[in-house]
Amino acid sequence: MAQEIEKKFLVKGDFKAEAIKATRITQGYLSSVPERTVRVRVKGDKGFITIKGIGNASGAARFEWEKEIPVEEVKQLLEICEPGVIDKTRYLVKNTDGKHTWEVDEFYGDNDGLIVAEVELTDENEPFDKPAWLGEEVTGDPKYFNSMLMKNPYKNWK
Repeated sequence: MAQEIEKKFLVKGDFKAEAIKATRITQGYLSSVPERTVRVRVKGDKGFITIKGIGNASGAARFEWEKEIPVEEVKQLLEICEPGVIDKTRYLVKNTDGKHTWEVDEFYGDNDGLIVAEVELTDENEPFDKPAWLGEEVTGDPKYFNSMLMKNPYKNWK
């Protein structure tokens, strides 16, 4: 079974000058229950469907399965998704350790103002360098899951 291990942090400083790539992402959820989220996404010029399982106790590891599908099919599936769409730009930033790449998501729409960074790891206890622009760790905090941001967007937190 495929497993994703990642740590998630808020962003408190400027990271864009370090970005090596930026891609616009639009996504919706066919199912957002924590035990099994099913998401469809247009990422740049490609389409994907992803199934994620519930996280472990720390929230850092969970089952993930993803398959590329035609963008036209994603657009059709977005029509039957749960209410709320996630719109963001994902920036890729190489870490100073040379081993990791940060995925930094800058959100728009109802989540405008929220910027979150994730780093994928091979092991939950794997060491990694933390860039100066990294803020508080929010790994495992459900309110920062994209599937929850569509239900309770950042604009409602203030």
